[in-house]
Amino acid sequence: MKLLWLGLLGACFLLPAGLPLAQPIPEDLTFPVERSSFSVFSRPQMALYKPEGAGPFPALVLHHQCGGLGGRAGNQSMLTWAKEAVAQGYVAMLIDSLGPRGVDTVCMGPKNGVTFFRGAKDALQAAAHLRTLPYVDGKRVALVGFSWGAMVGLLNSSPSAVPTVTTPRFAAIVSFYPGCFTLRPSIGSPYELIRPDLDTPLLVMMGGQDTETPAEECLQKLQPIQSKGVALQLHVYPEATHCWDCKHLDGFSKTDSRGSRVSYKYSEEVTADSRQRMFEFLGQTMRPGS
Repeated sequence: MKLLWLGLLGACFLLPAGLPLAQPIPEDLTFPVERSSFSVFSRPQMALYKPEGAGPFPALVLHHQCGGLGGRAGNQSMLTWAKEAVAQGYVAMLIDSLGPRGVDTVCMGPKNGVTFFRGAKDALQAAAHLRTLPYVDGKRVALVGFSWGAMVGLLNSSPSAVPTVTTPRFAAIVSFYPGCFTLRPSIGSPYELIRPDLDTPLLVMMGGQDTETPAEECLQKLQPIQSKGVALQLHVYPEATHCWDCKHLDGFSKTDSRGSRVSYKYSEEVTADSRQRMFEFLGQTMRPGS
């Protein structure tokens, strides 16, 4: 039966032609134009932040974990990463794929059409929006994703994963503790986020004690690609769990979508080292004039 590609139209799988969509098609996000400022009252929300000055600055699209930017205390880790980006001289676009669509979480699977492919399109559209701003260097726009957002990053690292998109892709991608397992939707065919035609400079950082998105599954799929000379850096923190930068989730535990019992432990040391690795990688791959 002929397969119909519905990736960036909202589905997260290939559907046989003629079958109805299993997920609605969500509307595009509306990105902020005015810059926001950090204060003691700042809360995690979709926002645009920039360093002082005229630029042009490199820019980062920051993409959240499966719980989005919300929750009772808010996802303070994402706001912290935006602050760090600005301190390092980057424009930071903190995007929210869930809240504007009435979705609280996609940790157990897609909701309201928010799939990995929808997330990939959100990230690319955020990058296109950044390139319209006079203080952004359009050639130096990177994606930094965390868990769910990191898996969106893996998807965006290959041209075959987003074939209907004509906007420029990312100059570099950083993925924090992504899942690299085969995705098996309840309807449709299994699919992979990692494609053999991966061609974007990519840094993947993983936790050795991460039972939610095990590092070994990423290494098995990414090391053969790395051996082909792709600009791909892999680093495992042996003692780190999933979401090692999530101070607000320190000590949290749950049963994940694959039935595994997982626990999170915040690590200031690993967070600091991963921050340094990220900015060193971005500095190497997005030099001015590149």
